[in-house]
Amino acid sequence: MSSIKKIVVVGLGYVGLPLAVALARKFTVIGLDVDAARIAQLIAGHDRTREIAGEALARTTLTFTQSAEDCRAADVYIVTVPTPVDAANQPDLTAVIAATRMIAQAIDPAKRPTVIYESTVYPGVTEGICGPEIERAGNLQRGRDFRLGYSPERINPGDKTHSIDQITKVIAGEDEEVVEQLAEMYGAITSGGVFRAASIKAAESAKAIENAQRDINIAFMNEVAQILSKIDVSVWDVLAAARTKWNFLPFEPGLVGGHCIGVDPYYLSHLAQQLGHDPQFILSGRAINDGMGAWIADALHERLGGKAGKALVLGLTFKEDVPDLRNSRTVDLVARLRELGHRVEVADPLADPDEIAREYGLSPVDPGGSRYDLVIGAVAHGEYRDLATDELEKLVESDGMLADLKGMWRDRQLNPAINRWSL
Repeated sequence: MSSIKKIVVVGLGYVGLPLAVALARKFTVIGLDVDAARIAQLIAGHDRTREIAGEALARTTLTFTQSAEDCRAADVYIVTVPTPVDAANQPDLTAVIAATRMIAQAIDPAKRPTVIYESTVYPGVTEGICGPEIERAGNLQRGRDFRLGYSPERINPGDKTHSIDQITKVIAGEDEEVVEQLAEMYGAITSGGVFRAASIKAAESAKAIENAQRDINIAFMNEVAQILSKIDVSVWDVLAAARTKWNFLPFEPGLVGGHCIGVDPYYLSHLAQQLGHDPQFILSGRAINDGMGAWIADALHERLGGKAGKALVLGLTFKEDVPDLRNSRTVDLVARLRELGHRVEVADPLADPDEIAREYGLSPVDPGGSRYDLVIGAVAHGEYRDLATDELEKLVESDGMLADLKGMWRDRQLNPAINRWSL
């Protein structure tokens, strides 16, 4: 019989909600989020992240709350709050520390609960920062009153194939008993099984390098695209040929944002710098990817002969077919175009207009019926991929330019008067 009677998941965003819903199929689970509006929406059966369907929310036994009082005396606490970077690209652990302090007040030492962190951190944070903070804030002793575990999140927004109930969960704990507890809990909800990492630091490191590896590979593709643009060759044509080799890695160029790939390498580089190591490779990739929006804007402006005009950017979310606006790098493209004098309008069929205005100060438009000197396909949403050819042509002025950053219209036969550009 399981010793896990009550689980609290702290943070109900893209990571926490799918995890809490999955766990609630097997255990008694409380989902805590400090955002009152978020809790109200979930209780009403609406998930604005589109990760959990309304019918699944209606069926779940998960209890939603914004009150820490409801979270006392649990057997397991799981922290899934955001870990962004600040304006200087330094790790921002504000939300993690706040969640940690809340848990410290909720712990019943008699239960000796396990506190598991899923939030992405740099190696050493769980044991070196979070554990001591629980001790301090709750007047508790690690090992005697609570124990620590780590299991890196692997949620990929919009990906229904690699969902929480199918992926392999990496787990780690401060002792073997904790590891087996995590194996029991996570093993109960995923067909992918669990992998027991050698240590908590090893599990933290695995998460950091997974995303840093993707970031570096995408940076290589972006640099290749920049090089090839100088000889008027599309990187998409080159990739089509290169992919015929059996061991070619099919990474693609583009704007790198989101909550992981555009952020996690900075956590790894922060640790490196703390240890006196200069992380040249990691930061070089970050510099290329962070500068991609401005480079695209400059390349397009040059292609237009330095003449500014009316521009439309299609897509603001960090990837296709999701409403997630976190760390959108399309806004870098918009900002640079405006610096160059272009009158820029933006559109996105999935992102929340209020969130766009709140986070980036932009007001999305419905582009139907308007024509533009420059139309940029920045995010390959299904609605844009499937846009009828005549509708696409109607967006572009007779002598205007169509820029296809994701290669989604590269096979379209368009009016030859339209000036076409692609990475």
